[in-house]
Amino acid sequence: MTTPEDQSPAPQPSAPETQDRIYRSPAGMAGGVLLLGLGAWLGIDAIVVGEGRTPWLALAALILVVPLVVAFTLRPAVFAGQDRLRVRNPFRVIVLPWGQVASLRSGYSNEVVAASGKKFQLWSIPVSLRARKKATRRESKAAAERAGGREARDTRGGGGFGGFGGLGGGLSRGGGAVPDGPVRAETDRVMDELRELRETRQKAESAQGEVTVRWAWEILGPAVAGAVVLGILLAVG
Repeated sequence: MTTPEDQSPAPQPSAPETQDRIYRSPAGMAGGVLLLGLGAWLGIDAIVVGEGRTPWLALAALILVVPLVVAFTLRPAVFAGQDRLRVRNPFRVIVLPWGQVASLRSGYSNEVVAASGKKFQLWSIPVSLRARKKATRRESKAAAERAGGREARDTRGGGGFGGFGGLGGGLSRGGGAVPDGPVRAETDRVMDELRELRETRQKAESAQGEVTVRWAWEILGPAVAGAVVLGILLAVG
């Protein structure tokens, strides 16, 4: 039988850490995988089957092209945490505490503006004008259906089925629910989320600091080496 002195206090559960929200471009990643697969197939075939300088040229081309494909397709990502925004672009990594983020702009590209006035493009959140036009058409259709639903409720005046006179007002003509809020393109919704997080965390003490920018030498190094080797092989002839 244990005495109170022998009993050790039960471990307290630690507070769960909030994970970063990660934003990538699915289309870019899919394109990158396809390009890498095609490049590997052609390059390895040239290395194995080629004669003379062909295998060396193919190897140098792979060393040059593979990092560039990765940089522009698989690498870009935006990590949004409680204290900072980390932007991983093709050749740079930018870390901005929320206190240093002046604004998040959407035009022909999405970008973050630091308090110093410097702008950094968000490569992993590309703007799709086609998606915006599609969202605008859907918003116009939804607005018309919402207006039609209100007219129907006003006309019925709650009759027929008592309090259910406006039953059809919240449904589209095809039977689906009509969105209550504005219809937005996917990347515009992402930017809205980032703006909301900035507004919430900008004044937090832990969200202060300096903006840091780091070059992605793990991408630039192999690409430069491949370009140099390929240039030498072509120059030698």
